[in-house]
Amino acid sequence: MTIPPTRIPREPARLRVEAVTAATWRDMEALFEGRGGPHYCWCMVWRKMPSKDRRDKKRKKAALKQCVEDGTPVGLLGYLDERPVAWCSVGPRPSYRRLADTEPGQVQKTPESVWSIVCFYVQRAYRGQGLSAQLIEHAVAYAQAQGAEMVEAYPVEPEAPSYRFMGFVPQFTRAGFIMAGKAGSHRHVMQLRLP
Repeated sequence: MTIPPTRIPREPARLRVEAVTAATWRDMEALFEGRGGPHYCWCMVWRKMPSKDRRDKKRKKAALKQCVEDGTPVGLLGYLDERPVAWCSVGPRPSYRRLADTEPGQVQKTPESVWSIVCFYVQRAYRGQGLSAQLIEHAVAYAQAQGAEMVEAYPVEPEAPSYRFMGFVPQFTRAGFIMAGKAGSHRHVMQLRLP
């Protein structure tokens, strides 16, 4: 009788995370313009820009780069082995177009005190390894370090047919977010108050 080898569960890879700045912009380009990358949208779906420019990916890229050059927080890059492999869009809620009709309640002293997580991208080879959960953790810490009092997200249920790039409800529930309402027919509004 042959005894099968014991499988030792692999420790999930830990991301090194950096904010997107002028210094990390080339890494952002490499991730977005790489195979399967979201170079068609440049994560401008929810950001403010003239509607005539929304159909042109070069203009979307230029608009996001301008945000970075202006010092507007746009998100985080996740690295494995010094290569960018993941992205999370997180920034002050006023830097986006209207995301939801819910109000953050008494927490909001200034509009910038509420930050929004609106998008994820993980390269295909690294999906299913818990990297989105790590990005949520880092996004919350980043927002808090910038003075946020609340982080808001707009995920969908796993079986939803659209908006899947905004993350899934169970990921945010595990991170401590609570339901605060709906935004349209698929997106939920979830909030995490920060200490």
